[in-house]
Amino acid sequence: MKDCPQAHTLPWVCGCCGALRPRYKRLVDNIFPEDPEDGLVKANMEKLTFYALSAPEKLDRIGAYLSERLSRDVARHRYGYVCIAMEALDQLLMACHCQSINLFVESFLKMVRKLLEADKPNLQILGTNSFVKFANIEEDTPSYHRSYDFFVSRFSEMCHSNYEDPDIRTKIRMAGIKGLQGVVRKTVNDELQANIWDPQHMDKIVPSLLFNLQSGEGTESRSPSPLQASEKERESPAELTERCFRELLGRSAYGNIKNAVTPVLMHLDNHSLWEGKTFAVRCFKIIMYSIQSQHSHLVIQQLLGHLDANSKSSATVRAGIVEVLLESAAIAASGSVGPTVLEVFNTLLRHLRLSVDYELTGSYDRINIGTKIIKEHEERQLQEAVIRTIGSFANTLPTYQRSEVMLFIMGKVPIPGMHPTLPSTGSGTDLILIDRHDNLPKFSTIRLVIISDISVLKLKVDKCSRQDNLFMKKHAQHLYRHIYLCSKEQSSMQPHFEKLYSLLALISMELANEEVVVDLIRVALALQDLALSSEEMLPVYNRCAIHALSSAYLNLISQLTTVPAFCQHVHEVIEMRQKESPYLLPEDVFIENPKIPKTLEKLEGELLFQQAKITEVLGGSGYNTERLATPYVPQFTDEDRLSKRKSVGETISLQVELNGVKLCVYSPVDSVGVEEQEKERRRQVVEKFQKAPFEEIAAHCGARATMLQSKLNQIFEITIRPPPSPSGTITSSYGQTQSRSVPVYEMKFPDLCVY
Repeated sequence: MKDCPQAHTLPWVCGCCGALRPRYKRLVDNIFPEDPEDGLVKANMEKLTFYALSAPEKLDRIGAYLSERLSRDVARHRYGYVCIAMEALDQLLMACHCQSINLFVESFLKMVRKLLEADKPNLQILGTNSFVKFANIEEDTPSYHRSYDFFVSRFSEMCHSNYEDPDIRTKIRMAGIKGLQGVVRKTVNDELQANIWDPQHMDKIVPSLLFNLQSGEGTESRSPSPLQASEKERESPAELTERCFRELLGRSAYGNIKNAVTPVLMHLDNHSLWEGKTFAVRCFKIIMYSIQSQHSHLVIQQLLGHLDANSKSSATVRAGIVEVLLESAAIAASGSVGPTVLEVFNTLLRHLRLSVDYELTGSYDRINIGTKIIKEHEERQLQEAVIRTIGSFANTLPTYQRSEVMLFIMGKVPIPGMHPTLPSTGSGTDLILIDRHDNLPKFSTIRLVIISDISVLKLKVDKCSRQDNLFMKKHAQHLYRHIYLCSKEQSSMQPHFEKLYSLLALISMELANEEVVVDLIRVALALQDLALSSEEMLPVYNRCAIHALSSAYLNLISQLTTVPAFCQHVHEVIEMRQKESPYLLPEDVFIENPKIPKTLEKLEGELLFQQAKITEVLGGSGYNTERLATPYVPQFTDEDRLSKRKSVGETISLQVELNGVKLCVYSPVDSVGVEEQEKERRRQVVEKFQKAPFEEIAAHCGARATMLQSKLNQIFEITIRPPPSPSGTITSSYGQTQSRSVPVYEMKFPDLCVY
């Protein structure tokens, strides 16, 4: 009656008109009081609810009429009645779950949209709260045509509100976050709805959440006291955002992880947030803890791909991505890297190599030198981060995979001599790979290891497992060769020798059986011979450092073998060096100012470890004397030779060697003479293919190919020739005697041969 302008002059007209109005309209009108401050008329609301339940076919008309009244009240700024209309809609939604609810919901969403489009923050918040209540309702009937695109866009916009009043701005942003949370809840499990995981939606939802997550860093609640505000009022947008973000990620299935993580990567790129690291790490900690654990490797894959995409970005950006990878690996469960184990290490090693190249060349672009200036200290920080990350990844793998990863890494490490300098080693995390009993810290300083009793180190030693035995049997020589070659590298400095000592010590503790112990002693003695050799032209410091490394390691291995005569011989040599040549021991070499002579005189006698003496004393304890008496010489494989080819001619020479089927049988220990001959032969072949005319090379290759085919024909003839026939021989038309081949099933065997 309030809406009729002539109610005071013609009461009978309004009464007459009211009686003719449909019942559902009269019931709706009755829930509105004369004064909106009195709130919803509860008794009349109960009547309206009962009517809607009794006549569900009228529900859509009730919704349409409420929507009509609300639009009129919004236009007339009668916000008290707007609140009453929304409260009535909320109650009807909670009570009614009939098949005709869809049309009513359309009216409801239309009203919510009207409120969200209003300029008044209170109306926006009112509409959001109603939508959140609606989102928590489980509908009994599916909807085929409902769209939430507007709500995703509008709630995302509210998350970025810049309203002048900070308190109102916070409320609007929190309403936007709650609205996005409601959209996700309403749509994520409804297959009939537009996929909320589509990029067009995720590209709005995720950045809006990250914006509020970032803006809340370092801030506290605005409430003056916890006693003066409820828990919801004390909650900040950042806290609400994190909870909403976790819920979103927790609901993501296998196929949706990528769409949820990609906007995170883009947001961090667009706002230069990798360089700070803190926020990026926080984001991915939330991601890794929220998604299902079996999906962790998908996130790691995306980070690896993003690292590749930023291969020419600044070192600080790449370092930030690598740090995030490090934290993600620490959170992931054991084996969560999934089927991409080698891809992880391959990518990290590739970027480590790229960083070294950038540092050496001084530019990201080799064609346009100087387009981006490299900061060497930043590249080194990146290299340290990559090494730490490799160690962290390796630490999450089961023991049996660590050996394979170590072999894979060794295969990727450049052969010494290929680069002018060796990169500085890191904190030792690359040796987590084989340090299973935390012995590594006890070998951190090589200059302190010459001690008479290593029991004070409290080392932990277990029997070598069968898997480790198999690994060392297959790959030990490859490992020894790398140790030997790295020792002779002229650019090696104190950190490299310390790492070599740590590696030798860890192999002795974790992977050593009797055969490995013998080989390690041979390697240590070979290092001593290397330092004595004048052919290598090593600097004095390097020669002294190699002697010191050999001393330190033989002191350790002699005590681990617990052979008294072996320990006595090692201690005698060390004591003699302490008296006459302290520059051959770690204490005088691996210090800030090494105490080494300008020249190193020829060493002999009691200053050196004697291979014959060691062979004698260990042979008496059951060790293989024949193997101990054989000097160690690194075995150069085809892989090494191939990695050193730098020209087309060298590649051709390799192909010619293969085409010629040159079969070489080497003894377990190749002599130095044979190695020198092989080097000279290769040099001659390379020179020939670099200088000879093309026709001569082609003719030579053709002859070698013909020879190969001839040899293959001989082999095929031997292997394919049929067995001799028991039926005798036959005579050809030319009078020649030939063997006649008879199938086995037709052969006649004596009775004694058949059973």
